Amino acid sequence: MHGDPMMWIAGVRALYLQALHPRAVRGVMQNSDFRRDAWGRLMRTANFVGTTTYGTTEAAERAGARVRKIHTRLSATDPDTGERYGVDEPELLLWVHCAEIDSYLHVLRRSGFRLTDAQADHYIGEQRAGARLVGLDPSDVPADRAELAAYFEKVRPELAAGSEARDVDDFLLRPPTHPLLVPARAVLWRRVAQLAYAALPPYAHGLYGRPAPPPATVTRRLRATGTVLRCVPARLRWLLPPKHILRAMSRLGPGSRPAPYKVGR
Repeated sequence: MHGDPMMWIAGVRALYLQALHPRAVRGVMQNSDFRRDAWGRLMRTANFVGTTTYGTTEAAERAGARVRKIHTRLSATDPDTGERYGVDEPELLLWVHCAEIDSYLHVLRRSGFRLTDAQADHYIGEQRAGARLVGLDPSDVPADRAELAAYFEKVRPELAAGSEARDVDDFLLRPPTHPLLVPARAVLWRRVAQLAYAALPPYAHGLYGRPAPPPATVTRRLRATGTVLRCVPARLRWLLPPKHILRAMSRLGPGSRPAPYKVGR
């Protein structure tokens, strides 16, 4: 799954969803130069996912320790109450984790990546290993689709599209770029961002206050996009950063390669 090209669109959906938790997005906005280093932040996230998916156990543990160390030094302030809190609070880490996993699973399945319900449950359960690496107790993390749905139902009253979420929304639609690349941003990137936004759950559209196309239309667009992107030879896709798949194949030998037919085996 993590080698599928639709993961990029899924990642943008995750950013939209994560921004709806005021405390979580505040921690990001107050501790990072999001607007000027958005690509760097995206690459760091992609590197972490790539390392925990395709790297060695030792590399994954080192990546997790590095993330935990960084988080222990960061905090955010609630402008309304003056409360100062750590960005490594379990409830915030859990929200970020669940928004990511839900987005990866939702976009890939809806775009035509074939997974049975049992395989989807298995995937969610597997990702608790990554949750442990960032500091969560795996027993507190949803282990299947039912638990993930129950988690979102529980947390929904805490969600809101505050000023930070609006900033993320504006950035994702119009990221800063060189003047010569503005036309390409309008033609290519904006479509990616709009498709990722359209794939959000209805309650997220309601919070952002911007409508989305009918669900059937969104599904057709996701399937069409997935079909086109999956026509690109895998090795060409894997040359894109962060190249973890190629490194894993080199380490494990020429007979190894991610492929949909191996799912669940």
